[in-house]
Amino acid sequence: MNNSALKQKLAPILRFRNIAILLVVMLVLLVGPGIAVSSTIPTIAITSVVTDQTVSVQTYNYPANQNFVVTMGPMGSQGIDGYYVTTINSGNGGSFPATFNIPDPLKGSSQIAIRLQSAQGFFSFNWFYNNTAGTGGQPPTNPGYVGIPTFAVTAVNTDTNVTITTNNFPAGQKFTVTMGAMGTRGINGIVVGELDSGTGGTLTATYPIPAALQGSYQIAIRAQTGHTAPLIPFYAYNWFYNNTSGTGGEPPTPTPPNYSGIPTFKVCEVAKDSTVTIVTSNFPPNQTFSVTMGPMYTAGVNGHVVGSITSGDGSSQRLTFSIPSQLAGSPRISVRAQTAHAYPFFAYNWFYNNTAVVC
Repeated sequence: MNNSALKQKLAPILRFRNIAILLVVMLVLLVGPGIAVSSTIPTIAITSVVTDQTVSVQTYNYPANQNFVVTMGPMGSQGIDGYYVTTINSGNGGSFPATFNIPDPLKGSSQIAIRLQSAQGFFSFNWFYNNTAGTGGQPPTNPGYVGIPTFAVTAVNTDTNVTITTNNFPAGQKFTVTMGAMGTRGINGIVVGELDSGTGGTLTATYPIPAALQGSYQIAIRAQTGHTAPLIPFYAYNWFYNNTSGTGGEPPTPTPPNYSGIPTFKVCEVAKDSTVTIVTSNFPPNQTFSVTMGPMYTAGVNGHVVGSITSGDGSSQRLTFSIPSQLAGSPRISVRAQTAHAYPFFAYNWFYNNTAVVC
């Protein structure tokens, strides 16, 4: 058989091979490398601040091999729609330190929100004073000690207990630990235990959630020494969802059989002052979500009810909702989907109130 005849016979096979290779390449580009599902909640603690220059954080429970977009914004914004700072890869995940530049528009701010969020829906946020190292304080004179004590919430058992991990705690101090309603920072809260700092630094401790706060959606927690005037006490505070492990989103417990991960949705289409179209992803099966809209930075909490979502088998859905008249003319709008459970499934996003189609 001559070369010409052989090429003719092989041509269909070669074409099929090339198509197969192309399909594999496209699949890799579209799907990317395999990503393990994380069963924990990513959180961040502020560890140090250089005024108007940098903020350093320590991550906890981060999923591996995900790119997190880092944004900063005004206090109360949770970093949503904030100024882009950088993108970092979580590498092996878990706990690791990172330092970020404070963007120029926020320099001079007394308090700044920071957020890390991945395209897979994992996120965490916190805030810091732009002249300290987080949400903590210290007495004015403490030989040998520098910095600010802080702690992260690392685990929660609903209505039972909460575990914290400290950072940069001073040595030889006794802290009283209190819990209170969200927004109180634990001040004048219910005493739940003590923390003896020993040699200081990083400590892990677990405290019971008091009966008076059981059933609360969010709880503030504080650790403070007994120093009195003219000294200022050491203190640190944080807060947690009473069904999660910090300032990150996760499904409630118990979860539906065979469900894992976090429900999310993206905004795909907007008709100004008229409608918004979303596409859901990884919604738990057989759940009903109430859909609300509210002003920017509210995350849709206590917003105007615009409809509902029945998740069915959990498959992705493309759904359109009307923008309420109360929000007409708003430049940006928050939208939220949430179940009615005491510890609900939820997802939220926001959109510019301009006519556009993006997906």
